[in-house]
Amino acid sequence: MAQTGKEVGDRPPPGQTTQPEEDETPGEIEGLDEEKDEVSELRPSQFNAAMDLSAAAYSPFSKYRGSIASTEGFELNLHVLAKDQYPGRAMGIFTSGGDAQGMNPAVRAVVRMGIYLGCKVYFIHEGYQGLVDGGNSIRQATWASVSGILDDGGTIIGSARCKEFRERPGRLRAAKNLIEHGINNIVCIGGDGSLTGANLFRKEWDSLLKELVETKEITQEDADKYKHLNIVGLVGSIDNDFCGTDMTIGADSALHRVMEAVDCITTTASSHQRCFVMEVMGRHCGYLALVTALGSDADWVFMPEAPPDPGWEDQLCNKLKTTREMGQRLNIIVLAEGAIDTEGKPITSDGVRQLITDRLKYDTRVTILGHVQRGGCPSAFDRVLGTRMGTEAVLALMEATATSQPVVIALSGNQTVRVPLMHCVEKTLAVAQAMEAKRFKEAQELRGRSFKGNLETYIRLSKLRPKLFSNKQQSFNLAVLNVGAPACGVNAAVRSIIRYGLCEGHKMYAIFDGFEGLINNQVKSLDWMAVNGWSSVGGSLLGCQKTSAAKIGLGKIAAKIREHNFHALLIIGGYEAYTSVIQMYEARTKHPELQIPLICIPATISNNVPGTEFSIGADTALNEIVRICDKIKQSAQGSKRRIFVIETMGGYCGYLATLAALASGADQAYIYEEPFTIKDLIDDVDHLRKKMEGHLKRGLLLRNEMANEHYSTDFITKLLQEEGKGVFSARSNVLGHMQQGGLPTPFDRAFATKLGCKAVTYAVSLIEKVATPDGKVVCNTPESAVVLGLLKRQSEFTPVEILKPKTDLEHRMPLEQWWLKLRPLLRILAKHESVYIGDFVESGVDEVDQ
Repeated sequence: MAQTGKEVGDRPPPGQTTQPEEDETPGEIEGLDEEKDEVSELRPSQFNAAMDLSAAAYSPFSKYRGSIASTEGFELNLHVLAKDQYPGRAMGIFTSGGDAQGMNPAVRAVVRMGIYLGCKVYFIHEGYQGLVDGGNSIRQATWASVSGILDDGGTIIGSARCKEFRERPGRLRAAKNLIEHGINNIVCIGGDGSLTGANLFRKEWDSLLKELVETKEITQEDADKYKHLNIVGLVGSIDNDFCGTDMTIGADSALHRVMEAVDCITTTASSHQRCFVMEVMGRHCGYLALVTALGSDADWVFMPEAPPDPGWEDQLCNKLKTTREMGQRLNIIVLAEGAIDTEGKPITSDGVRQLITDRLKYDTRVTILGHVQRGGCPSAFDRVLGTRMGTEAVLALMEATATSQPVVIALSGNQTVRVPLMHCVEKTLAVAQAMEAKRFKEAQELRGRSFKGNLETYIRLSKLRPKLFSNKQQSFNLAVLNVGAPACGVNAAVRSIIRYGLCEGHKMYAIFDGFEGLINNQVKSLDWMAVNGWSSVGGSLLGCQKTSAAKIGLGKIAAKIREHNFHALLIIGGYEAYTSVIQMYEARTKHPELQIPLICIPATISNNVPGTEFSIGADTALNEIVRICDKIKQSAQGSKRRIFVIETMGGYCGYLATLAALASGADQAYIYEEPFTIKDLIDDVDHLRKKMEGHLKRGLLLRNEMANEHYSTDFITKLLQEEGKGVFSARSNVLGHMQQGGLPTPFDRAFATKLGCKAVTYAVSLIEKVATPDGKVVCNTPESAVVLGLLKRQSEFTPVEILKPKTDLEHRMPLEQWWLKLRPLLRILAKHESVYIGDFVESGVDEVDQ
C-alpha cells in the first residue's frame, strides 16, 4: 500500500504514483459514501494509499498492484472494500478430504475477512458429515476462534468422509441445516471429489428447497430468501494434483517435509556409501516426487505420469554404477507411491531395493515417509497462499449472482485468479482417463506446462548424460558468477547452468568471488560431476562479493572477457548484479568486449531487484523469519502480556517484514514504503492495549531495518515499554544474518534450477543469431542485457534499459512492488481498521499458466 509521505516531510516514498487533489475527500471515493464516519478514523495515509492505488490501476505497472484476483486481457473492475460492506449475509466454511498444511490460514482468512465485511461466518465441522449432522456441528465463528492457528498443521474444524452426503436424503438434510442457520454461501476447501460434491449440491439446491417446503420442514419464505446457493472452492491437497492452479494449498509444506528428509538421509547415505529408495505420497500424481528429485540431485525418479521405458532395470543399474565409478558416494532414488511401468504395473520401493541389491550388491535401504508429509507447520508460502485464497473466496461469494457459475480460487504464476470449478474438475478427471488409457504424454500435457517443464529439466540435469544432447554445430564459452550478498538457492542455479550448458554442448566456466575473482583469474572450467550435490547447499560455493562491475573497473573486466573469450556472462545476485549489468550495458560503446549476452538472475533475500516479483533466496529467508516468529510467539504467550519487536533485513525494501508479518499473524509491520509517524505508533499502542483485554495476551510487531531513520527498533521497543506500563511489557529481537543462512527451501531450489536453464537457453539463442564461423560474438541490442524473473504469470527477460527508469536508484529497489497490495490485508486480519483495494476479473481455465 503506497503512502503519500506528507506526514513525514518532503520525502516521497518509492512506488507513489499519484497524489489526491487537495479538495478530494474520503467520501468522494466510489464505494465509500456510506463509510465516511468509519473511514475518517483511519490513518490519513491509508486514504491516500487507496486513492493512489485507484489511479495506479491504469498505469503500466497496474498488474502488480491493487489486485488479489485478476486476469490479463479482461476488463478491470476496481473497487474499494471497506468494513461492514456486506452486513447481514452468512457463509459457512468446511474442509473435506485429506488434510493439508495451510488449510488453517485459509480458514482464518475466510473468517476474519467475512466478519470484517459484516457477515456471519459459521464453522461446519467434520466436512460434509457436519453438513448432514447439523446441530452442534455448525457453529458461528468469532474473531478469536481463529487466533493463533496460522502455524497449526491439519485443520482445526476437522475433515471426514461422509457416505450420507453422496445420497439425496443426506443432501436434503444438509440443505435444511444450512437454511436453519441462514447460510447460502459456502467455502469448500478440499480436493476434486469434495468440489464435485459441492457443485452437485449447488445444482440440486432449488429442488432440495422445493422438497423441504413440500414436507413443511422449511417455510416458503425461507426458500425464497435463500433460493440461490453460492459455492467457492479452495483446493487443499499435498499432491498438487488439481488442474487449473499452479499450486494447491499444502503442496509446498509437504515438499518441505520431503526435502528435509532427503537432506537428512543424504548425510547418512554418504557416510556408508549407501543407496536409498525414498517413497513419497502421490498415488495418482508425481508432483512431489518430481520436484523432490529436481531439488535434491536424485539419481532417478519414478512417478505415475512418466513410467520408465522397457528395460529400465538395466538403465537404472548402469546409471548407478557409472556414478559410483565417477566418485559419487551415495545414490538417492525417489519413488511416488503410485509409480507404474508402461504396462501399468506397479513399481514398488521394495522391488527397486531388491533389484539394486541383487544386481549391484549395494547397501540399499527403503524409507517410506507416509503421513509425515501431511504433518508439521505450514510453510510461509502456504500461509500466504491460504490467506490470499481465503480472502479472495470471501470476495467471490459476496460478488456472486444468481447466474454466476461456481469458481475455484487458483494460483497462476503469482496471481490469484477465479477459474470455473467444473472446468478444472473435468480437466483433472481427464488426466486420470489418459493415465488409464496409458496415454502418458497426454497426461503430462494436461498436468500443465510447469509440470512438463520440470520433467524435461530433470531429465536433462540428472538422468541422462550430456553427450546425448551435444549435437550443436558450434560450442560457446559461457561463464557464471555470483555478485552480492549470500542467498540460498544460488548453488542450485549454478548447478543447473553448468549442466544445462554441458547438455547443449558448450564449455562452462565458473568465476569465483565475483568480479574481483575475474580480475584475479579465479576462473575454472567445470564438468558434470563438479556441481554434483550443489542444489541442497546453502550460501554460495562460488563465493560472492558486493563489489559492482564499475568499482572493479569496466576496462579490466572487458580485458578479462577478451582474454578468456567468454561469449556470455550469467550473473546471479542481488542489486549489485543488476546494477553491474546496467553499467556494462552502458559501457559497450567504449568497451566492445561487453557486447555479449549479459543476464542477471536475481538472487537476494531482500527481493529488491527490478524485473521480477521473486528473487532466489527470498523464500528461504522468509521461512527462517517465520520459524523464529513462531518461537518468539510461544515465548510471549508463556510470559503473558508481552510484545515483541522483531527487526528484519531487506535494506529499504519491506518485502520480508510484510510477508513475514502476514505469515506469522503479526499486529503490524513497519516499512520504508509506508511512512509512519509517532501518532501511528501511539495508535498501535492503543490497539495492543485493547488486545491485551482479550484471551490472546501477546503481540508481535515487525520492523524493516531501514523503515525509518529515527524510529528505530530500540525506540519503538522503549516507547512500548513506557506507554504499556501496567498493561504489557516489550522486548526486541534483531534477527541479523541468520536470515541469510539455512538450507534452501524447495521453492528456491526449483525456482533457481528453472531460471538457470532458461538463462542458458536465452543466452545461446542470442549468440547463435550473431556468431560468426570464427566464433566472434557481437550482441549490442537492449535484449542482450536483461533481468530474468517471474512477472505476473511467467518468466520473462526484461532489458535493463527498460527497468532502469522504473528503479529507485537511491533506495535500491523497484518503484512499483506487487506485494504492497497485501498491506491493507495485513492490517485487516490483525483487527486494525483499514480499506482494501480489490479488483475482479473472471478467468477461463485454459488461461491459467500451469
